[in-house]
Amino acid sequence: MPKDTPAGLDPRLVEALQKAAGEGKITCTAARRLAEELGVPVRAVGEACDALGIKITACELGCF
Repeated sequence: MPKDTPAGLDPRLVEALQKAAGEGKITCTAARRLAEELGVPVRAVGEACDALGIKITACELGCF
């Protein structure tokens, strides 16, 4: 389990995001793929990114 897991976040998700977002960024496509692989809602990935200070780039909706 990651040392810095914010309360209420799935430790598997936190660990996966920390690995995928080595420079503090993850693409929207990669975030969606990660949600599918872990079987969690896309929204949970977005909320975890916010909590961890990870920026979502190349948003498919043009929001970020």
